[in-house]
Amino acid sequence: MENSYLTSVIKQFEYYKSLGDKTIDALSFDEIKNEFAEDSNSIAIIVKHIGGNMLSRWTNFLTEDGEKEWRQRDAEFEDTFKDKLEVLQYWNHGWDCLFSAITPLTTNDLERIIYIRNQGHTVTEAINRQLAHYAYHVGQLVFLGKLCKGKNWKSLSIPKGKSATYNQEKFSKEKGRRHFTDDL
Repeated sequence: MENSYLTSVIKQFEYYKSLGDKTIDALSFDEIKNEFAEDSNSIAIIVKHIGGNMLSRWTNFLTEDGEKEWRQRDAEFEDTFKDKLEVLQYWNHGWDCLFSAITPLTTNDLERIIYIRNQGHTVTEAINRQLAHYAYHVGQLVFLGKLCKGKNWKSLSIPKGKSATYNQEKFSKEKGRRHFTDDL
């Protein structure tokens, strides 16, 4: 029980990364760069923003402010990717930074105070803040991926009309404590 929060939050981050991974994998580079409306963000731009945020927030996060002087946030909204591989490398670089920062944490670290733009947060609060932020943007990625693919989109959750089948499979198992991502 001592590390249940840390174990759970790491699984949650892994889950959102996997949704983004599957979305990016399903799309061509042109689809990743597609902006559906003027001044909207493409998947490429959202990836660049998430990656930039992760690198800033999680690099030396216990000892430095989460908004680094070297971060160029406005530039995150300019698409400069040359190909899909570059998008994936940047995406993974951000997630690697996050996981390298939170995986070694212990429950003793959770009440430490860290700063984001000089605002104090406990480590728990900072993790929750970023989890919500990344979930918000990954939801955008998935939605844009679905728009790109239309009827050819493969659902990343319970497909429409399949709830009964999904529930039947879940209820066929004995009750037990497990994380919802364990079966994914």
